[in-house]
Amino acid sequence: MLTRKDIEKREYDLLAPYAMHSKDTKGRKYPEAEPKYRSVYQRDRDRIIHSTAFRRLEYKTQVFVNHEGDYYRTRLTHTMEVSQIARSIARTMSLNEDLVEAIALSHDIGHPPFGHAGEDSLRTLMKDNGGFDHNLQGLRVVEELEQRYPDFSGLNLTWESREGINKHTTMFDKAQQLKEFEPGSSPTMETQVVDVADEIAYDNHDIDDGLMSGLIEEKDLLRLRLWKDAARFVQKGKRELPDKIRKYQIIRRLIDTQIEDLLLTSEKNIIASGIKNLADVKKHKKRLVAFSEDMQKKRKELRVFLMDNLYKNFRVMRMSDKARRFITGLFKVYLEKPEQLPPSDQKKIKKIGNHKVICDYIAGMTDRYALDEYKKLFDPYERV
Repeated sequence: MLTRKDIEKREYDLLAPYAMHSKDTKGRKYPEAEPKYRSVYQRDRDRIIHSTAFRRLEYKTQVFVNHEGDYYRTRLTHTMEVSQIARSIARTMSLNEDLVEAIALSHDIGHPPFGHAGEDSLRTLMKDNGGFDHNLQGLRVVEELEQRYPDFSGLNLTWESREGINKHTTMFDKAQQLKEFEPGSSPTMETQVVDVADEIAYDNHDIDDGLMSGLIEEKDLLRLRLWKDAARFVQKGKRELPDKIRKYQIIRRLIDTQIEDLLLTSEKNIIASGIKNLADVKKHKKRLVAFSEDMQKKRKELRVFLMDNLYKNFRVMRMSDKARRFITGLFKVYLEKPEQLPPSDQKKIKKIGNHKVICDYIAGMTDRYALDEYKKLFDPYERV
Protein backbone atom coordinates (compact mmCIF):
# COMPACT_ATOMS: atom_id res chain seq x y z
CA MET A 1 0.00 0.00 0.00
CA LEU A 2 1.12 3.55 -0.74
CA THR A 3 1.54 5.70 2.34
CA ARG A 4 1.72 9.49 2.33
CA LYS A 5 5.51 9.22 2.55
CA ASP A 6 5.49 6.93 -0.51
CA ILE A 7 3.34 9.43 -2.40
CA GLU A 8 5.74 12.23 -1.50
CA LYS A 9 8.67 10.10 -2.68
CA ARG A 10 6.85 9.35 -5.92
CA GLU A 11 6.29 13.07 -6.46
CA TYR A 12 10.00 13.71 -5.93
CA ASP A 13 10.83 11.09 -8.57
CA LEU A 14 8.21 12.02 -11.17
CA LEU A 15 7.31 15.70 -10.89
CA ALA A 16 9.17 18.57 -12.52
CA PRO A 17 11.48 20.52 -10.17
CA TYR A 18 9.26 23.61 -10.61
CA ALA A 19 6.10 21.68 -9.64
CA MET A 20 4.57 22.08 -6.17
CA HIS A 21 5.56 19.04 -4.09
CA SER A 22 3.16 18.18 -1.30
CA LYS A 23 5.97 17.70 1.24
CA ASP A 24 6.91 21.38 0.71
CA THR A 25 3.46 22.74 1.59
CA LYS A 26 3.25 25.79 3.82
CA GLY A 27 0.68 23.83 5.74
CA ARG A 28 -2.73 24.58 7.18
CA LYS A 29 -3.92 27.48 9.28
CA TYR A 30 -4.88 25.07 12.06
CA PRO A 31 -2.34 22.27 12.65
CA GLU A 32 -3.69 18.76 12.08
CA ALA A 33 -2.18 15.30 11.95
CA GLU A 34 -2.04 14.39 8.27
CA PRO A 35 -3.59 11.10 7.06
CA LYS A 36 -1.37 8.08 6.59
CA TYR A 37 -2.51 7.18 3.08
CA ARG A 38 -3.21 10.55 1.43
CA SER A 39 -1.08 13.54 0.51
CA VAL A 40 -2.06 16.95 1.88
CA TYR A 41 -3.54 17.95 -1.50
CA GLN A 42 -5.51 14.72 -1.82
CA ARG A 43 -7.03 15.56 1.55
CA ASP A 44 -7.86 19.07 0.30
CA ARG A 45 -9.58 17.60 -2.75
CA ASP A 46 -11.62 15.19 -0.64
CA ARG A 47 -12.73 17.92 1.76
CA ILE A 48 -13.90 20.09 -1.13
CA ILE A 49 -15.88 17.26 -2.74
CA HIS A 50 -17.68 16.51 0.54
CA SER A 51 -18.50 20.16 1.26
CA THR A 52 -22.02 21.59 1.11
CA ALA A 53 -20.93 24.41 -1.19
CA PHE A 54 -19.54 21.95 -3.74
CA ARG A 55 -22.77 19.94 -3.87
CA ARG A 56 -24.78 23.11 -4.42
CA LEU A 57 -22.88 23.78 -7.66
CA GLU A 58 -25.15 21.16 -9.27
CA TYR A 59 -28.02 23.64 -9.23
CA LYS A 60 -26.19 26.87 -10.00
CA THR A 61 -26.22 28.48 -13.43
CA GLN A 62 -23.34 28.41 -15.88
CA VAL A 63 -25.06 30.20 -18.82
CA PHE A 64 -28.53 28.64 -18.89
CA VAL A 65 -30.61 28.51 -15.72
CA ASN A 66 -31.32 25.03 -14.42
CA HIS A 67 -34.93 24.72 -15.56
CA GLU A 68 -34.07 25.60 -19.19
CA GLY A 69 -33.08 21.96 -19.74
CA ASP A 70 -31.08 19.14 -18.27
CA TYR A 71 -28.52 19.05 -21.11
CA TYR A 72 -26.88 22.38 -20.39
CA ARG A 73 -23.82 22.82 -18.17
CA THR A 74 -24.26 23.75 -14.55
CA ARG A 75 -21.52 25.09 -12.30
CA LEU A 76 -20.90 21.52 -11.16
CA THR A 77 -20.55 19.93 -14.61
CA HIS A 78 -18.39 22.86 -15.70
CA THR A 79 -16.19 22.39 -12.64
CA MET A 80 -15.78 18.68 -13.41
CA GLU A 81 -14.82 19.48 -17.00
CA VAL A 82 -12.26 22.04 -15.82
CA SER A 83 -10.81 19.47 -13.45
CA GLN A 84 -10.50 16.84 -16.21
CA ILE A 85 -8.79 19.23 -18.65
CA ALA A 86 -6.50 20.62 -15.95
CA ARG A 87 -5.41 17.18 -14.78
CA SER A 88 -4.61 16.11 -18.33
CA ILE A 89 -2.44 19.19 -18.82
CA ALA A 90 -0.76 18.79 -15.43
CA ARG A 91 0.05 15.13 -16.06
CA THR A 92 1.75 15.95 -19.37
CA MET A 93 3.70 18.83 -17.81
CA SER A 94 4.75 16.71 -14.79
CA LEU A 95 2.96 19.01 -12.35
CA ASN A 96 1.11 18.07 -9.16
CA GLU A 97 -2.22 16.63 -10.33
CA ASP A 98 -3.66 16.47 -6.82
CA LEU A 99 -3.11 20.18 -6.18
CA VAL A 100 -4.47 20.98 -9.64
CA GLU A 101 -7.59 18.96 -8.90
CA ALA A 102 -8.12 20.61 -5.51
CA ILE A 103 -7.88 24.09 -7.05
CA ALA A 104 -10.04 23.16 -10.05
CA LEU A 105 -12.82 21.67 -7.92
CA SER A 106 -12.92 24.76 -5.68
CA HIS A 107 -12.38 27.52 -8.26
CA ASP A 108 -16.12 28.36 -8.55
CA ILE A 109 -17.19 27.34 -5.05
CA GLY A 110 -17.97 30.97 -4.12
CA HIS A 111 -20.22 31.63 -7.12
CA PRO A 112 -23.76 32.85 -6.30
CA PRO A 113 -26.86 31.59 -8.14
CA PHE A 114 -27.64 32.73 -11.71
CA GLY A 115 -24.09 32.91 -13.00
CA HIS A 116 -22.41 36.23 -13.72
CA ALA A 117 -25.72 38.08 -13.41
CA GLY A 118 -25.88 36.93 -9.78
CA GLU A 119 -22.34 38.07 -9.11
CA ASP A 120 -22.95 41.46 -10.78
CA SER A 121 -26.04 41.96 -8.63
CA LEU A 122 -24.27 41.20 -5.35
CA ARG A 123 -21.33 43.38 -6.37
CA THR A 124 -23.70 46.32 -6.88
CA LEU A 125 -25.64 45.66 -3.68
CA MET A 126 -22.43 45.35 -1.65
CA LYS A 127 -20.49 48.23 -3.24
CA ASP A 128 -20.54 50.29 -0.05
CA ASN A 129 -20.10 47.32 2.27
CA GLY A 130 -16.95 45.55 1.15
CA GLY A 131 -18.04 44.59 -2.36
CA PHE A 132 -18.40 41.08 -3.71
CA ASP A 133 -16.00 38.86 -5.65
CA HIS A 134 -16.61 35.13 -6.11
CA ASN A 135 -12.92 34.27 -5.63
CA LEU A 136 -12.90 36.01 -2.26
CA GLN A 137 -16.25 34.43 -1.47
CA GLY A 138 -14.76 31.04 -2.34
CA LEU A 139 -12.02 31.69 0.20
CA ARG A 140 -14.65 32.71 2.70
CA VAL A 141 -16.48 29.44 2.09
CA VAL A 142 -13.43 27.25 2.68
CA GLU A 143 -12.07 29.35 5.56
CA GLU A 144 -15.22 30.23 7.50
CA LEU A 145 -18.64 29.32 6.16
CA GLU A 146 -18.35 25.53 5.91
CA GLN A 147 -19.05 24.09 9.33
CA ARG A 148 -17.94 20.46 9.49
CA TYR A 149 -15.19 20.15 12.08
CA PRO A 150 -15.24 20.60 15.87
CA ASP A 151 -11.97 22.53 16.24
CA PHE A 152 -12.18 25.14 13.47
CA SER A 153 -14.45 26.83 10.94
CA GLY A 154 -14.04 26.11 7.26
CA LEU A 155 -12.20 23.22 5.61
CA ASN A 156 -8.69 24.12 6.80
CA LEU A 157 -7.19 23.65 3.33
CA THR A 158 -3.47 24.01 2.67
CA TRP A 159 -1.96 27.41 1.91
CA GLU A 160 -1.38 26.42 -1.74
CA SER A 161 -4.99 25.41 -2.40
CA ARG A 162 -6.23 28.64 -0.86
CA GLU A 163 -3.69 30.66 -2.84
CA GLY A 164 -5.01 28.99 -5.99
CA ILE A 165 -8.55 30.14 -5.19
CA ASN A 166 -7.37 33.67 -4.41
CA LYS A 167 -5.19 34.07 -7.51
CA HIS A 168 -7.62 32.46 -9.99
CA THR A 169 -7.54 34.70 -13.08
CA THR A 170 -9.46 34.50 -16.38
CA MET A 171 -11.45 36.87 -18.61
CA PHE A 172 -14.26 36.71 -16.01
CA ASP A 173 -12.03 36.45 -12.92
CA LYS A 174 -9.68 39.10 -11.60
CA ALA A 175 -7.48 38.06 -8.69
CA GLN A 176 -7.94 40.13 -5.54
CA GLN A 177 -4.44 40.05 -4.12
CA LEU A 178 -4.51 39.37 -0.40
CA LYS A 179 -1.44 40.03 1.71
CA GLU A 180 -1.50 36.49 3.08
CA PHE A 181 -0.89 35.06 -0.40
CA GLU A 182 2.21 37.03 -1.43
CA PRO A 183 0.58 39.52 -3.83
CA GLY A 184 3.87 40.36 -5.54
CA SER A 185 4.55 36.77 -6.58
CA SER A 186 3.16 34.70 -9.43
CA PRO A 187 0.90 31.74 -8.65
CA THR A 188 2.14 28.16 -8.83
CA MET A 189 2.20 26.43 -12.20
CA GLU A 190 -0.69 24.32 -10.92
CA THR A 191 -2.83 27.43 -10.42
CA GLN A 192 -1.89 28.70 -13.87
CA VAL A 193 -2.97 25.39 -15.40
CA VAL A 194 -6.40 25.60 -13.75
CA ASP A 195 -6.87 29.17 -14.99
CA VAL A 196 -6.29 28.14 -18.61
CA ALA A 197 -8.31 24.92 -18.27
CA ASP A 198 -11.22 27.04 -17.03
CA GLU A 199 -11.04 29.19 -20.17
CA ILE A 200 -10.81 26.17 -22.48
CA ALA A 201 -13.77 24.50 -20.78
CA TYR A 202 -16.21 27.40 -20.76
CA ASP A 203 -15.38 28.64 -24.27
CA ASN A 204 -15.80 25.29 -25.98
CA HIS A 205 -18.65 23.94 -23.92
CA ASP A 206 -20.56 27.20 -24.21
CA ILE A 207 -20.40 26.62 -27.97
CA ASP A 208 -21.93 23.18 -27.40
CA ASP A 209 -24.70 24.58 -25.20
CA GLY A 210 -25.28 27.45 -27.62
CA LEU A 211 -25.68 25.07 -30.56
CA MET A 212 -27.98 22.78 -28.58
CA SER A 213 -30.17 25.73 -27.55
CA GLY A 214 -30.36 27.09 -31.10
CA LEU A 215 -29.01 30.47 -30.00
CA ILE A 216 -25.99 30.09 -32.27
CA GLU A 217 -25.76 28.34 -35.64
CA GLU A 218 -22.91 26.44 -37.23
CA LYS A 219 -23.00 28.53 -40.41
CA ASP A 220 -21.98 31.53 -38.28
CA LEU A 221 -19.23 29.56 -36.52
CA LEU A 222 -17.66 28.77 -39.90
CA ARG A 223 -16.44 32.37 -39.99
CA LEU A 224 -14.10 31.55 -37.10
CA ARG A 225 -10.67 30.12 -37.94
CA LEU A 226 -10.68 27.75 -34.97
CA TRP A 227 -14.02 26.21 -35.90
CA LYS A 228 -13.26 26.09 -39.63
CA ASP A 229 -9.91 24.34 -39.07
CA ALA A 230 -11.45 21.84 -36.65
CA ALA A 231 -14.37 21.12 -39.00
CA ARG A 232 -11.96 20.53 -41.89
CA PHE A 233 -9.91 18.12 -39.75
CA VAL A 234 -13.00 16.11 -38.71
CA GLN A 235 -14.29 15.79 -42.27
CA LYS A 236 -10.92 14.99 -43.85
CA GLY A 237 -10.86 11.49 -45.29
CA LYS A 238 -13.87 10.33 -43.30
CA ARG A 239 -17.33 9.13 -44.23
CA GLU A 240 -20.30 11.43 -43.79
CA LEU A 241 -21.05 11.67 -40.08
CA PRO A 242 -24.42 12.25 -38.42
CA ASP A 243 -24.76 15.94 -37.62
CA LYS A 244 -24.77 15.49 -33.83
CA ILE A 245 -21.65 13.31 -33.84
CA ARG A 246 -19.86 15.61 -36.29
CA LYS A 247 -20.42 18.67 -34.06
CA TYR A 248 -19.25 16.75 -31.01
CA GLN A 249 -16.08 15.72 -32.85
CA ILE A 250 -15.43 19.32 -33.91
CA ILE A 251 -15.69 20.56 -30.31
CA ARG A 252 -13.46 17.69 -29.20
CA ARG A 253 -10.92 18.76 -31.83
CA LEU A 254 -11.15 22.39 -30.67
CA ILE A 255 -10.19 21.37 -27.15
CA ASP A 256 -7.37 19.08 -28.33
CA THR A 257 -5.92 21.80 -30.58
CA GLN A 258 -5.86 24.38 -27.79
CA ILE A 259 -4.32 21.97 -25.30
CA GLU A 260 -1.60 20.96 -27.78
CA ASP A 261 -0.77 24.62 -28.46
CA LEU A 262 -0.74 25.35 -24.73
CA LEU A 263 1.62 22.50 -23.94
CA LEU A 264 4.12 23.40 -26.67
CA THR A 265 4.06 27.12 -25.87
CA SER A 266 4.35 26.58 -22.12
CA GLU A 267 7.36 24.29 -22.60
CA LYS A 268 9.03 26.98 -24.73
CA ASN A 269 8.25 29.61 -22.08
CA ILE A 270 9.76 27.49 -19.30
CA ILE A 271 12.97 26.87 -21.27
CA ALA A 272 13.30 30.46 -22.53
CA SER A 273 12.76 31.86 -19.03
CA GLY A 274 15.31 29.53 -17.45
CA ILE A 275 12.82 28.13 -14.94
CA LYS A 276 14.61 25.61 -12.74
CA ASN A 277 12.52 25.47 -9.56
CA LEU A 278 9.41 26.72 -7.79
CA ALA A 279 11.17 29.90 -6.64
CA ASP A 280 11.80 30.81 -10.29
CA VAL A 281 8.11 30.36 -11.05
CA LYS A 282 7.07 32.63 -8.17
CA LYS A 283 9.53 35.34 -9.24
CA HIS A 284 8.57 35.25 -12.93
CA LYS A 285 6.21 38.13 -13.68
CA LYS A 286 4.44 36.69 -16.73
CA ARG A 287 2.31 33.58 -16.89
CA LEU A 288 4.35 30.61 -18.08
CA VAL A 289 1.33 28.45 -18.89
CA ALA A 290 0.02 30.27 -21.93
CA PHE A 291 -1.11 30.00 -25.56
CA SER A 292 0.92 31.05 -28.59
CA GLU A 293 0.22 34.49 -30.06
CA ASP A 294 -1.55 32.93 -33.05
CA MET A 295 -3.79 30.83 -30.80
CA GLN A 296 -4.56 33.87 -28.63
CA LYS A 297 -5.79 35.71 -31.74
CA LYS A 298 -7.95 32.78 -32.80
CA ARG A 299 -9.37 32.45 -29.28
CA LYS A 300 -10.13 36.17 -29.19
CA GLU A 301 -12.21 35.76 -32.36
CA LEU A 302 -14.10 32.95 -30.65
CA ARG A 303 -14.72 34.94 -27.48
CA VAL A 304 -15.97 37.99 -29.38
CA PHE A 305 -18.34 35.69 -31.26
CA LEU A 306 -19.66 34.14 -28.04
CA MET A 307 -20.11 37.53 -26.41
CA ASP A 308 -22.06 38.95 -29.36
CA ASN A 309 -24.07 35.87 -30.29
CA LEU A 310 -24.59 33.91 -27.05
CA TYR A 311 -24.01 35.97 -23.90
CA LYS A 312 -25.82 39.00 -25.39
CA ASN A 313 -28.58 36.97 -27.01
CA PHE A 314 -31.97 38.34 -26.03
CA ARG A 315 -32.98 35.10 -24.28
CA VAL A 316 -29.81 35.02 -22.18
CA MET A 317 -30.22 38.74 -21.43
CA ARG A 318 -33.80 38.11 -20.29
CA MET A 319 -32.63 35.31 -18.00
CA SER A 320 -29.88 37.56 -16.62
CA ASP A 321 -32.23 40.49 -16.05
CA LYS A 322 -34.73 38.28 -14.24
CA ALA A 323 -31.93 36.97 -12.07
CA ARG A 324 -30.87 40.49 -11.10
CA ARG A 325 -34.45 41.31 -10.09
CA PHE A 326 -34.71 38.13 -8.00
CA ILE A 327 -31.46 38.76 -6.13
CA THR A 328 -32.05 42.48 -5.68
CA GLY A 329 -35.57 41.83 -4.39
CA LEU A 330 -34.41 39.18 -1.93
CA PHE A 331 -31.53 41.32 -0.69
CA LYS A 332 -33.75 44.36 -0.03
CA VAL A 333 -36.42 42.33 1.77
CA TYR A 334 -33.84 40.75 4.08
CA LEU A 335 -32.20 44.12 4.68
CA GLU A 336 -35.50 45.77 5.64
CA LYS A 337 -36.62 42.82 7.75
CA PRO A 338 -33.64 40.69 8.89
CA GLU A 339 -36.10 38.72 11.01
CA GLN A 340 -37.01 36.85 7.81
CA LEU A 341 -33.56 35.29 7.67
CA PRO A 342 -33.06 31.83 9.21
CA PRO A 343 -32.30 32.06 12.96
CA SER A 344 -28.75 30.74 12.49
CA ASP A 345 -28.00 33.64 10.13
CA GLN A 346 -29.70 36.24 12.33
CA LYS A 347 -27.25 35.33 15.10
CA LYS A 348 -24.32 36.45 12.93
CA ILE A 349 -25.63 39.97 12.36
CA LYS A 350 -24.12 41.53 15.49
CA LYS A 351 -20.70 40.15 14.60
CA ILE A 352 -20.42 40.93 10.86
CA GLY A 353 -23.43 43.16 10.05
CA ASN A 354 -26.63 42.83 8.01
CA HIS A 355 -25.10 43.24 4.57
CA LYS A 356 -22.43 40.57 4.95
CA VAL A 357 -24.84 38.05 6.48
CA ILE A 358 -27.36 38.58 3.68
CA CYS A 359 -24.64 38.41 1.03
CA ASP A 360 -23.34 35.10 2.42
CA TYR A 361 -26.87 33.70 2.59
CA ILE A 362 -27.78 34.62 -1.01
CA ALA A 363 -24.38 33.61 -2.42
CA GLY A 364 -24.85 30.15 -0.94
CA MET A 365 -28.26 29.65 -2.59
CA THR A 366 -28.86 27.45 -5.62
CA ASP A 367 -30.93 28.86 -8.48
CA ARG A 368 -33.88 26.71 -7.41
CA TYR A 369 -33.69 27.75 -3.76
CA ALA A 370 -33.49 31.44 -4.71
CA LEU A 371 -36.55 31.11 -6.95
CA ASP A 372 -38.49 29.28 -4.23
CA GLU A 373 -37.49 31.88 -1.66
CA TYR A 374 -38.56 34.68 -4.00
CA LYS A 375 -41.98 33.07 -4.49
CA LYS A 376 -42.42 32.62 -0.73
CA LEU A 377 -41.65 36.27 -0.07
CA PHE A 378 -43.47 37.91 -2.99
CA ASP A 379 -46.29 35.55 -4.10
CA PRO A 380 -49.26 36.07 -1.76
CA TYR A 381 -50.60 32.58 -2.54
CA GLU A 382 -47.32 30.76 -1.87
CA ARG A 383 -46.94 29.10 1.53
CA VAL A 384 -43.97 30.42 3.52
